[in-house]
Amino acid sequence: MPQTLAHITLLIRDYDEAIAFFTQKLGFKLIEDNVVSEDKRWVLVAPPGSDGPSLLLAKASTPEQESRVGNQTGGRVCMFLHTDDFWHDYHAMKTRGVKFTEEPREDSYGTVVVFEDMYGNKWDLVEMRSPKVR
Repeated sequence: MPQTLAHITLLIRDYDEAIAFFTQKLGFKLIEDNVVSEDKRWVLVAPPGSDGPSLLLAKASTPEQESRVGNQTGGRVCMFLHTDDFWHDYHAMKTRGVKFTEEPREDSYGTVVVFEDMYGNKWDLVEMRSPKVR
């Protein structure tokens, strides 16, 4: 039986500011925003055209969770956002105020640059090279 990843949790401080960042700065689509309880919502966002996993924006609710907001992977890149038009997306994101931590670079696997989300989690924006045909 095949399996797939459905959602990946990203700890946040505030639902509305996170939705604004992902939809306005990164151009993601708001898939779902439902109230679960007085202080909990089920919020899913995904890149436009994506048929892969979506991000579950989960508001930190304990001191331990709050300590992880913005540093879920100990300073390593947390997420990898693939694109088929690196330069278009890079310039659009830069125009919308996304913070990049370096200049774009060509690597063996493609064109890549590191950016931060609103809390400081690191992301790669990557356009993969086409595999060589032999």
